[in-house]
Amino acid sequence: MNRLHATKDFWLAALRADSPALQDAVAQAGPEAAVPGCPGWTVADLVEHLTTQLHWIREIAPRGVTERPGQPQTPPRPEWDAALDGLRRELTGTIETLEALDADFPAWNWAPQAKKAAFWQRRTAHEVSVHRWDAESAAERPTPIETKLAADGVSEVLDTWLPAGRRKGPTDLHGVVHLVANDAGYEWFVRLRGAGVALLDTMTILDSDDHHARAQATGTASDLLLMLMGRLRTDRLVMTGDPRLISALRTG
Repeated sequence: MNRLHATKDFWLAALRADSPALQDAVAQAGPEAAVPGCPGWTVADLVEHLTTQLHWIREIAPRGVTERPGQPQTPPRPEWDAALDGLRRELTGTIETLEALDADFPAWNWAPQAKKAAFWQRRTAHEVSVHRWDAESAAERPTPIETKLAADGVSEVLDTWLPAGRRKGPTDLHGVVHLVANDAGYEWFVRLRGAGVALLDTMTILDSDDHHARAQATGTASDLLLMLMGRLRTDRLVMTGDPRLISALRTG
């Protein structure tokens, strides 16, 4: 695996870039437009979901404790203009909240990782970037996720979502998947052992290791991430080997 050493500043810069584009897209699409990557959702559902999640992150990240909090509560849905204003305020407030936190500040998260604010700085950047793509898709003008951000998003799926048990694909397969982001110079090897998953470090793999890929998917970093998050079909990528192994990595 090539590791992108992303930082708080990197994730917050991504949030600042994607937030206005997200707001423009939901306003253009309108509340009743379908969200292609989220079957059954309208743009109003997307706005409600993201506004609720951002408000919850603003509440739990600065608490300075690592105990599990309560689940986010969804308030009654406001009129559309008020919903757009609520999303704007939560985006602005979340950026301000996360900016004020040191990356090592104690903060609960749902992953098997250090309970620090860096988790939420990273997670929020990717949550907004993928939902920005969702909103633009609803407005029929999707643009790719920025290359380095998408590469970090692929890593987040593999080092955070899958170890946390948030796989949506089959969990009874064994083999190695090789993912290649051909626009970013990044690649990942993932070993599947049924329900278990291991992210392999390409810098330490020895020739004697049984690491040869049984499936490979190649595409842009954005397409790889959107496939893993359930937004794009696997056939959007160039694939070799058993496609079921690639589908087993999907978390959305």
